[in-house]
Amino acid sequence: MKLYFTPGSPYARMARMVVIEKGLENRVEFVAAQTRTADSPYYRINPSGRVPYLVTDDGIGLEESAVICEYLDVLDGNPRLRSPDEDRDLEARRLEALARSMLDGLAVWGRELSRPENERSPGIIRHETDRARRMADAWESEIDHPLMRGELNMIQLTLACALGLEARNPGFRWRAGRPRLCDWFDRFAARPSFKATAAPAASPPRAVPHKTRGKSRAPQRKR
Repeated sequence: MKLYFTPGSPYARMARMVVIEKGLENRVEFVAAQTRTADSPYYRINPSGRVPYLVTDDGIGLEESAVICEYLDVLDGNPRLRSPDEDRDLEARRLEALARSMLDGLAVWGRELSRPENERSPGIIRHETDRARRMADAWESEIDHPLMRGELNMIQLTLACALGLEARNPGFRWRAGRPRLCDWFDRFAARPSFKATAAPAASPPRAVPHKTRGKSRAPQRKR
């Protein structure tokens, strides 16, 4: 099988972590995909151009991190990332949705920062900054939930990949005033799968200078 990813995608990071946590490295090959590039060869494999994307041994393509992670979890016949207790299933889904909501907002923020500085929307950045603050406050209250302290599950994976975006977004400062969340994340971040899938820090693109027609002229002094 082939799992297509980009190093900076937190969604692809979740899928890569599941491969490692489940010991599937011999069955799944990680393939770096070239995205957001015109005429990328990757688009012939996945027309949407999104990651992660898993091509199974049968040649079937799976998109969406939740679908891929669930497929990988059951591959060995011993799923362990979903709650087997029906009474707790709704609670698990509630918390996973909360973590996914935080991750989705941070992804929007990150995409905005990937634009040239002169093309970024201050309104979007401000909105996602405020959302991230509120979500971090919510998780400071939720982090002692038994599902966050027990065996590894998709809630924990999702939240960790969201909080881990602090390494790529200098404006995402979630630690101050949230000691329980810091303690939980720092413990989770020690997992080998989390360390192995760390992305390099993002370097913001430079603004594109405006082009002028004709010969360039030296700037004139103001009078």
